[in-house]
Amino acid sequence: MAYDPGAIDATLAAAVGDEPQLIAELREAFLDGVRRCLQAMKGADSPDAWSAAALRLKGLAASFGAVRLMGLASEAATAQAHDGAVLRKLHRAVERL
Repeated sequence: MAYDPGAIDATLAAAVGDEPQLIAELREAFLDGVRRCLQAMKGADSPDAWSAAALRLKGLAASFGAVRLMGLASEAATAQAHDGAVLRKLHRAVERL
């Protein structure tokens, strides 16, 4: 999957128009939601909780056009809970946002 650094901003601009301040606020809210999902994955006490958090992350990523993150979250949902390699991939993808 290719990474498109402008996909999130383009998705937000399409939704709210040319409002840079609002786009910045929505982008920050998106990143906050992503961080909460990652924390939920790290703190998951069961495979089902891990998968549920990964699927929430996938849905959030899809809503904002973050295709790479969406694919990684989908991969995480079927991975073993607390898989270090999967978490590292997710963190790298988030850093690129």
